[in-house]
Amino acid sequence: CTNFLVGKKASTDGSTMISYSADSYNLYGELYHWPAMKYNAGEILKVYEWDTGKYLGEIPQVLQTYNVLGNMNEHQLAIGETTFTGRRELSDSTGVMDYGSLIYITLQRSKTAREAISIMTELVKDHGYYSTGESFSIADPNEVWVMELIGKGAGNKGAVWVAVRIPDDCVSAHANQARIQQFPLDDAENCIYSPDVISFAREKGYYTGDDADFSFAQAYAPIDFGALRFCEARVWSFFNHVNKDMAKYVTYAKGETTDPMPLYIKPDKKLSPRDVQNYMRDHYEDTELDWRNDYGAGPFSSPYRWSPLTWEVDSVEYCNERPIATQQTGFSFVSQSRSWLPNEIGGVLWFGIDDAAQSVYYPVYVGNTSVPEEMKVGNGDLLNFTWESAFWIHNWVSNMVYDRYSDKIVHVNELQEKLEGNFETKQTEIEEKALALFKESKPEAIKFLTEYTNNSVTKGLQEWRKMGEYMMVKYVDGVVKKEENGKFKLNDHGQTASPSRPGYSNDHYRKVVEQTGDKYKVLF
Repeated sequence: CTNFLVGKKASTDGSTMISYSADSYNLYGELYHWPAMKYNAGEILKVYEWDTGKYLGEIPQVLQTYNVLGNMNEHQLAIGETTFTGRRELSDSTGVMDYGSLIYITLQRSKTAREAISIMTELVKDHGYYSTGESFSIADPNEVWVMELIGKGAGNKGAVWVAVRIPDDCVSAHANQARIQQFPLDDAENCIYSPDVISFAREKGYYTGDDADFSFAQAYAPIDFGALRFCEARVWSFFNHVNKDMAKYVTYAKGETTDPMPLYIKPDKKLSPRDVQNYMRDHYEDTELDWRNDYGAGPFSSPYRWSPLTWEVDSVEYCNERPIATQQTGFSFVSQSRSWLPNEIGGVLWFGIDDAAQSVYYPVYVGNTSVPEEMKVGNGDLLNFTWESAFWIHNWVSNMVYDRYSDKIVHVNELQEKLEGNFETKQTEIEEKALALFKESKPEAIKFLTEYTNNSVTKGLQEWRKMGEYMMVKYVDGVVKKEENGKFKLNDHGQTASPSRPGYSNDHYRKVVEQTGDKYKVLF
């Protein structure tokens, strides 16, 4: 998983933003919805592990919960995560709160980032923490925080944790490796931590130095090559996009050096939601980690390699890159929280399904009362294909693109630009209409935005499927059908024109000759 965080003075319009790609081969991409509810005193909530569905236990239910769409609630509070695992001996199989349940239960109970931090840490203190080490992104319309948390081992309920506020004019990121190093011990406005975060590390033998020099990341998630090349490299790629001075950390990203990057930096320019969406689509293009032109990229310059990340040849271990955009993403989002607008209009979850590089980020407003049918929980699953599901439509297209990437990704990018550009252009108009309705009738404004979201998804997916059908016809059997004036070309007799047979690039043919010598040489 990968998260970016953007403070309100680092964005073009004053919004706070976080992004999240939920990357797992076992995750079906869908848009969760928990409507606001009221409960009676004494009711309980059963907790099931988000990753597996395993029953973990039960906790007291609260009297009032809030409307939650995906990873954002009606108060414009958004939470994302990446798993850093850390020291495995600190996991506790008796805990009731896993990281996923912690996010979604907290979203139903919190109004602000600070309240979310308080609730999350109280939940693990009271009920135990089931998962391994986690980094959480937490944002409300005014503040952005990163919190890192890890359990205390079997029979030791609770967790140790640190939460650091990202300055308003800065951006941050995390990607499956703990990132909080030293932190201020006496600045409660900008840093909150568990009372035993340092003493517990001493007790376990993880740290022996002065309190002021204590590093959460070094104590609880010691760095190794994989953490650098597969995880910190993604943080570096985002930082490198937004600040030219971060290029110097490329050796760190490659796993050649271990001096850490800062937790947050000031971007050279302010970022828009579209900027953040596009950074989520990164494959290290045009950097030293760009792998579109080596042997593994194949004849169509693919920035993808199939799992696993590491492999051996003659007892020597090698690795693939692990870019930000990846094939196993279930869903991703960019949250946009704006303090100057009513929550129902100011909070937008830009939500996409499947590989972020081949998804469409649709505007989902946090007051919406329903989700698009194509993204609804229960509409399909990992084992049953359906044309009614956004997940399967997008996966059908993306898996078609992977085998002829350099040719087909052009069509994906064109339709992405058309759809997302239209959402961006219409955003002001849509929200002005919603504001006018809001002044007369809040329910009517919410209905208007709900219909806008749901209709946008339905129409967008119709175009996405049509694009897939077009590519199937154009590239079937490895040739390329000719086009004229936007239509497939016919011959003089009204039949399909003979297709082009472009074969492969000269670079690819040279690699074939280098590998095979005269095996395929035409002799006469």
